[in-house]
Amino acid sequence: MKTYDKTIFEVSRPGRRGYELPRNEFKGETLKNIPAGLQRQALLDLPEVSELDTVRHFTNLSNKNFGVDTGFYPLGSCTMKYNPKINEEVAMLPQFAALHPLQSAETVQGALELYYNLQQMLAELSGLAEFTLNPYAGAHGELTGLMVMRRYHESRGDSKRTKVIVPDSAHGTNPASAMVAGLEVVVVKSKSNGCIDVEDLKPLLDDTIAGIMMTNPNTLGLFEAEILEIADLVHKAGGLLYYDGANLNPLLGKVRPGDMGFDIMHINLHKTFSTPHGGGGPGSGPIGVVEHLREFLPNPRVRQWPCGKFYVDFGKDSLGSISSFLGNFGVMMKAYAYILTLGKENIKNVGPMATLNANYIKESLKDDFLLPIERVCKHEFVFDGLRDKSTGVTTLNVAKRLLDYGFHAPTIYFPLLFHESLMVEPTETESLETLDEFIEVMHRVAKESRENPDLVKAAPVTTPISHPDETTAAKNPILNYRALKAEESK
Repeated sequence: MKTYDKTIFEVSRPGRRGYELPRNEFKGETLKNIPAGLQRQALLDLPEVSELDTVRHFTNLSNKNFGVDTGFYPLGSCTMKYNPKINEEVAMLPQFAALHPLQSAETVQGALELYYNLQQMLAELSGLAEFTLNPYAGAHGELTGLMVMRRYHESRGDSKRTKVIVPDSAHGTNPASAMVAGLEVVVVKSKSNGCIDVEDLKPLLDDTIAGIMMTNPNTLGLFEAEILEIADLVHKAGGLLYYDGANLNPLLGKVRPGDMGFDIMHINLHKTFSTPHGGGGPGSGPIGVVEHLREFLPNPRVRQWPCGKFYVDFGKDSLGSISSFLGNFGVMMKAYAYILTLGKENIKNVGPMATLNANYIKESLKDDFLLPIERVCKHEFVFDGLRDKSTGVTTLNVAKRLLDYGFHAPTIYFPLLFHESLMVEPTETESLETLDEFIEVMHRVAKESRENPDLVKAAPVTTPISHPDETTAAKNPILNYRALKAEESK
């Protein structure tokens, strides 16, 4: 309905009311302690709408949103997979949701047991000795892990180790986190097959190297087959291996980072363990470490007495606190429910299904889209734009045209190894029918690019906002109705 395809201010009509607050029985008493200079002298300019108009407006607005619950979301390197609703139900149980973090350990034994059990599960799945669930997000966990790396070297009096090696294909948070942790970034090159060049790595390994940051498979979705040699070289040089757990999905139940030689890792619970993406929060980025690094994990830690009861511990050699209390407990509950729902046997199918789906799409599309590295991928893969470059249709154009067909765009222009990168990750939760429909639409867009390139370049044409000036929007965002009207009056 066009009536509601507007801002709430445009729907507003003078005198309409949907709900009124009860009369203020305090007769201004609540304002006495507020300085006069801070009090409003005029009523807020709020929209005036009926309850019916309000409901229709916001229902219509919600239908413009796109997410995993509305359609296919092949966002490479982000793992936008289905979040089972039982996870949400568990997280909302009042026995957990109504707890307060300052309650004594005696009164929250169930919550502490859940925290402890999830630690143990993640340790088993990753092949590491112990986890903390305290970090609030993947990048926060990444930073915490690098702080552990630095603290370890400092505890040994090895103060020269101030550099961390990062592959040229790495996610941007890797060098950023390293620099925030006070470490200097050293880049190692990739070979033509997309994997780390071991020969380029060797001369970098001296007594100033604190460690190396990697993900395996890497950001191209390719398995680093020389990982055992890399681990051996780094360890012999006195460094540690840090695992970026963003790409744990295809390994789940098959290969453990600890068995590959990694000493520290973080896990994105919103990726591998199917908790919702927070859009800035809440999130969770647990970190795990090998045995000789356990003492450096941040406080507080949940431990178990021999009698079976749980308690909160503050280790003296720890990093100290990196978050309030014990992290985002509600997010942990969703990950815990996901692991228990799948069970020991079914969780082993996550990696193979994610890998199968990715390779199915890749092989189905490589006639129309340029595949720079012809290898079996894992959970994701990267095209270098359209195979036919003569039309001038870019990866950005393809991504925007997909919106017209009801698909979210894949990740574009990352990783930076290719000029027209288009990264696809279908995840393990999508049906064959959905994958086939995506493949069909991608072929259709490729055909349109050859036969009518201007059509693709003009996309999207069906979305609420079609072709904004993205640079101006970023530099001078219009964030409310009054600013919009002021801009229109210029």
